[in-house]
Amino acid sequence: MWALGKIILFACSTHAQLKRYYAHRMIITQAVVFIVALSCVCVFPVQADRGQAPGAVIYVAAHGNDSGDGSIASPLASIVAAQRKIREWKSLKGLPRGGVTVEIFGGWYQLMEPIEFTSEDSGTAEAPIVYRARGGDKVVLSGGRFVTNWQQVTMRNNPTGYKQLDPSAQGKVYQAELTELGITEYGDLLYDAEWKIQYRHSKDDNQREAIFGDALAAKQEVERTGRKIEPRLELFYNNEPMTLSRWPNSRFASIDKALGKTEFHVRRLQGRREGIFSVHRLSGCHEGQGRCGDNYPSRWINEKNAMVRGYWFRDWVVQTQKIASIDPEQPIITLAEPYHLQGYRNGMWFFGFNMLCEIDKPGEWYLDRENGTLYFWPPKPLENAKTEVSVTDGLFRLNDTGYITLHGLNLETIRGTAVRIKNSENCRVTGCVIRNATNYGVTIVDGKNCSVIGCDISATGGGGVFMAGGDRQQLVSAGHAVENCHIHHFARWDRTYRPGILMTGVGLRASHNLIHHAPHSAIIYGGPLHRIDFNEIHNVCQESHDCGAIYGGRSWCMRGNVFEYNYLHHICGKGGRASNGIYLDDGNSGATIRGNVFHKLRRPVLIGGGRDNLVENNIFIDCPQAFHMDGRYAPGNWAARIGDKRIKKARKTGILNGVRFSEPPYSVYFPKLAKMMDNQPTQPMGNILRGNIFWQGDRQNLQRLNRKKLPSKKRWRQEEWWFHIHKSVWDLVSIENNLIDEDPKFVDEKSGDFQLRNDSPAWKIGFKAIPFETIGLYQDDTRARWPVTHKITPLPGIPERRPGKNAKPSPVE
Repeated sequence: MWALGKIILFACSTHAQLKRYYAHRMIITQAVVFIVALSCVCVFPVQADRGQAPGAVIYVAAHGNDSGDGSIASPLASIVAAQRKIREWKSLKGLPRGGVTVEIFGGWYQLMEPIEFTSEDSGTAEAPIVYRARGGDKVVLSGGRFVTNWQQVTMRNNPTGYKQLDPSAQGKVYQAELTELGITEYGDLLYDAEWKIQYRHSKDDNQREAIFGDALAAKQEVERTGRKIEPRLELFYNNEPMTLSRWPNSRFASIDKALGKTEFHVRRLQGRREGIFSVHRLSGCHEGQGRCGDNYPSRWINEKNAMVRGYWFRDWVVQTQKIASIDPEQPIITLAEPYHLQGYRNGMWFFGFNMLCEIDKPGEWYLDRENGTLYFWPPKPLENAKTEVSVTDGLFRLNDTGYITLHGLNLETIRGTAVRIKNSENCRVTGCVIRNATNYGVTIVDGKNCSVIGCDISATGGGGVFMAGGDRQQLVSAGHAVENCHIHHFARWDRTYRPGILMTGVGLRASHNLIHHAPHSAIIYGGPLHRIDFNEIHNVCQESHDCGAIYGGRSWCMRGNVFEYNYLHHICGKGGRASNGIYLDDGNSGATIRGNVFHKLRRPVLIGGGRDNLVENNIFIDCPQAFHMDGRYAPGNWAARIGDKRIKKARKTGILNGVRFSEPPYSVYFPKLAKMMDNQPTQPMGNILRGNIFWQGDRQNLQRLNRKKLPSKKRWRQEEWWFHIHKSVWDLVSIENNLIDEDPKFVDEKSGDFQLRNDSPAWKIGFKAIPFETIGLYQDDTRARWPVTHKITPLPGIPERRPGKNAKPSPVE
């Protein structure tokens, strides 16, 4: 069925493209011959059915008229009018064979509200519906409103605002009255509008951290008041998101001492429940701060709605909170309740924002929500520039529909999520450019066989694509996929657990994507039978330590996931400290990690107490602690009480992590899982490290993370320092036939060509060639842009040592 799906998707590609496409996926030769034989006469390359041309074409143009007939001579003016015409055809005589294509001429189209597709708008396999940009035209669908009523802030027209500005900003800041433009609703700064889908991932995958922070605060607010959480308004200048005024401008301030009255301890970490803390008195200026901080935070006292966003207790949870009061003499900040769920501790980092006084550099803005006055210090003169605020909550919503494709569109300046697909089948977003959304680019929830292919997604406030679906009890795959997408510079607002791709359910796929530059993970998954392959990932996890570029956790039953032929490189945590590559957290088991290339990561593979994982035929270059394994659920370890409780329940009820693990279909798919209770269930049994290459490379990362020295081999064992395996579980892992610290003879190591030469010693251990040329993005008719360029940011220098137990943390991180 998977191969048949690809036949339908790409029946219109050229002969050469088809051969290249299937070579990427190693589909059998017979399939290639069959595909090539198909007719290639269709007009559009995506969702064409068996090579047929569309049965009908409707034209839409910015200069059109919705009373027209939709012909090329008399185009309609809106997609909604085309939608109505298709509904009329369906009700009168049904869809024509080959379906309907809506050709949209180039231009800028403003959407006052999302376009809703329902079952009335569905196509079929024989008659799909396609909404697409015409030819090479640039079609921009915007949820924004232009701001044109700017005037300079002066003592004459706004003496209060002018005085409140920093002296460096006076005379450079402009104001606009949004109420004059009919904009009176500005969204919620404290809450995550997509909290419901975050909660689903949290609940289904036992991943509570996915909702900690603004999503949990939103859930609690809805339960308390019943009101709807509205997505946030943002400001964009020439298609670039501007910065809501903040201090420090690019780095973080830090808590000096947490002062709440209720003390607690979590795994040797001491915290306080209440959001009361002292901050450092600052003299002079600090790097990245942007302005001298000698009167911080006293200058925030007169602000109407001052807020802080911080990593308050752990480095994998961010939450926004209001400031209740400031004692400038101490100085002490007291936050408004409800406090952060995890509490607060010394040395954690935050920044203040949403304050008029903190507009101190070009590109910063502030909105006075009481009277609708927008303040902005433009990066360049406002004349001939495009300034927009996001207003429309999403552009497309597809509910209970099927066989609809959006192709080649530019979707931008969006509150909330650009495209929401729910309970639908065979719907696709292909070749689109999606940017400047407040939450996700695309969400796919339930249904089957929906996909995002060839899209460029960037500058989202949350993640790139969220997809969920499948039946975990019966192990029925949803078939959703994200493929050949370039996803980068995301999670601007919600900094953690908003990855480039979040996939939860059964049988989902993330393939051939390029993902980079983000504060937290690139891909987060939950559930069994997923494929994550042929992706390139770099410069992620930049604000956390305990996270993974590819991350999943919390279940012995999360099995059958395959991580194959991915290239992960140049990845580290905040300040150059450690983070992880493929992170199998808290019992994740039964994974296959094969044929991946890891270059310059601290811990490329982390197995956190899981079982039956296979790590084979991978290349590790300049990666200290390349393979980590621990026995956290085993007796005497920190998570033993959690594991014991789950095992006790499983033996009593036959249910482990929410599924009947010892009965079909689980016992058929995963026979080792079915017999787990018979073999020390809390011990990490059955893990294999086999046939891998471990090489020093240029040793920059090894030395950087070990204070300029290479790690010592003189530890509790005499094995090589590549293996960071806890002593208590060393005898449980099978380490077989790896090539360690012997030059593997790459084709061109210095330039990053890690293919093996013919004389490589790796061939002698049975190493199998990795198809480097097929990793990452590929060119075909669904790709939004080609060629694709992306900049790799070098890793930071040697990180500062973490403060000792009694040492004061740095005032500015």
